[in-house]
Amino acid sequence: MSVIKPFNGIVYNPLKAGDMNKIVCPPYDVISPEHEANLKKRSPYNFIHVMLAKADAKHADDDARYAKAGETYQKWLQDGILVRDEKPCIYYTKQEYKVTGQRYSRMGFLAVMKIEDEKAKIHPHEKTHAGAKEDRFKLWTALKAACSPIFVCFSDRQKRVESIFQRKVAPLKPFVDVIEDDGTRNMAWRLDDPALIQEIVDTFDNQNLFIADGHHRYEVSKRYREMMLEKTPDATGDEPWNYVMTYFTNVDSKDLQIFPIHRIVKSFPKDIKFLEDLFRIDTIKKREDLVVMIAKAGRNEHAFGLYTKKGIQLLRLKNKSQIDEFIKEGSKDYRSLDSLILKAFVFDKLGIKSEDITYCNKEMDDCFKAVDQGQADAAFILNPVRIEQLRLIALNGEKMPPKTTYFYPKALSGVTLYDLDTL
Repeated sequence: MSVIKPFNGIVYNPLKAGDMNKIVCPPYDVISPEHEANLKKRSPYNFIHVMLAKADAKHADDDARYAKAGETYQKWLQDGILVRDEKPCIYYTKQEYKVTGQRYSRMGFLAVMKIEDEKAKIHPHEKTHAGAKEDRFKLWTALKAACSPIFVCFSDRQKRVESIFQRKVAPLKPFVDVIEDDGTRNMAWRLDDPALIQEIVDTFDNQNLFIADGHHRYEVSKRYREMMLEKTPDATGDEPWNYVMTYFTNVDSKDLQIFPIHRIVKSFPKDIKFLEDLFRIDTIKKREDLVVMIAKAGRNEHAFGLYTKKGIQLLRLKNKSQIDEFIKEGSKDYRSLDSLILKAFVFDKLGIKSEDITYCNKEMDDCFKAVDQGQADAAFILNPVRIEQLRLIALNGEKMPPKTTYFYPKALSGVTLYDLDTL
């Protein structure tokens, strides 16, 4: 049985739903309350109305918001706002974006991936939270559909998948072409040619696949499958709930970006001399120099930026041999994670709990702002996890702590949905 296969996506009908720029949205877990309110105002058909439905007069109980989401989803199907594609497709996507002024273009595609297939070597790399999994499970159960893909990296060094895209797909007009608020352009195309689809499927033979994002959704898909197996004693293994909707991109591509997730600490000592026993400390005058200096230092050592009201310091770990003394669990690859080293060498020593830390990704200025405005005493700036680190830790069967990696850009929600009940 194949690791991946095409599916009949449920997609928006722009003739009834209107401007696609007003309809699609980012994954639910990166949307702030302010952004959520803005998205809901853009269109009554913005996908946020399903993905983050809220309680109302009819659905007063907090859990009833899932029933509300299900009712909204079914009405959109009945009214033709959402329609099912007639042919099973693989959905190619392309995202054009900028990071620090440099242009990138990441190609990927949407398909469905077999859950717990022995031939599919699927490696998660990050731990999950029970609350988030329960929330998404209730939503998927109400919808009987998966509304957002998980994000998986595969290897395509011969660029077979990219070649099909360039030759057969890219010259066609995309059915989705939208620009996000941060300027990222997202395009999507259907590929329904069985021969070309088979070429893509064959690329996945004996592959190690790495879950980059959507670990909670992957766990939810496994739980949903277990629930359906209990109800279906004569299951064939090919029912739709045996698969999870997945966005795939090439792990070998230079356009695959991982951002660090920085730490903002509410209460932190004003005197940082205690850090001198463990770190070499240098003062940095300009904020714009910090990322460059951390990256340079991080090539050969563990380095962090520290921002307080007193200014910016670059911290470089003095003695790597102390890592094994401070961090007992995990492999050497796992113990080399900067987020773990920061926790063990600084936060644990000071008794700083996880609830006293907030997280900031992509926008480092938000870290500075939190300190400048008195919302926090300190911000720690980290280097990103390298792809090779992720690969090694996942292959070891280990999982990083939550809030360790931030893949950018995210796969949009609302481009396709996956019906879990209909073949």
